[in-house]
Amino acid sequence: MNILVCVKRVPDTGAKLLLSEDERSVDTRRLGFTISPHEECAVEEAVQIIEREGGEGVVLTLGPSEAEEQLLDSLARGMDRAILLEIEGEEWDPQRTADAIVGSVRREADAGHAYDLIMFGNESADSGGFQIGVRVAHALGLPCVTGIKGIDISGGTLEAKREIAAGWEVYEVPLPAVVTTKEGLNLPRFPSLRGTMGAKKKPFDRSSPSHDEGGLRLQRLSQPPDQGKEVEILGEGPAAAPRIVELLEKLELLG
Repeated sequence: MNILVCVKRVPDTGAKLLLSEDERSVDTRRLGFTISPHEECAVEEAVQIIEREGGEGVVLTLGPSEAEEQLLDSLARGMDRAILLEIEGEEWDPQRTADAIVGSVRREADAGHAYDLIMFGNESADSGGFQIGVRVAHALGLPCVTGIKGIDISGGTLEAKREIAAGWEVYEVPLPAVVTTKEGLNLPRFPSLRGTMGAKKKPFDRSSPSHDEGGLRLQRLSQPPDQGKEVEILGEGPAAAPRIVELLEKLELLG
């Protein structure tokens, strides 16, 4: 079972983001970076599948040279090999990103490293575009199941479970296939000291993908306005009781 997991270098979740002066990028000077929680679950699931089934786990990202840190973290968690599609400058749009990943997948197949399963996080923690996995699957002509929280592989068939309000949707698709995972699929492990030391000895491929000048163009970024907080004093002591009852009735909390 050969599995590719695609991840993205994103600012630490919960960090306060500041924009550059030209409003075309995020000021990263004081930011830490990680991968999205959805992608951490994809890495963990790939490692667990390979531990059971055997095979090779490859982690890939498209990003700057600094994204090596996130690839090494995934190698420390148990992935076997890393691929960095190194770019400089502004972030690529979903179309060009998907094209670069598809190109890498096809080169790997030509070299005898075809993937049985390609995994993505359901969406990245920064832009949240929900596009890359679907675009890659479409370009490769592979079945795709998105937003999954359960995986079971039997022979050449993948069973994927998606949580819905009334329970679960269950899909069966033939391998090879593409899935996008959600947080809650599993509990990702922390890299061990031994894994962290061994990560630097694992195969690490670098290449610089080419691209055309088409696709989307970033004009500017903007931050949403701060949400104001309001406090209303209903009164003091017993005199406030009628006002509280009135408010509860307005909120339809009283029978």
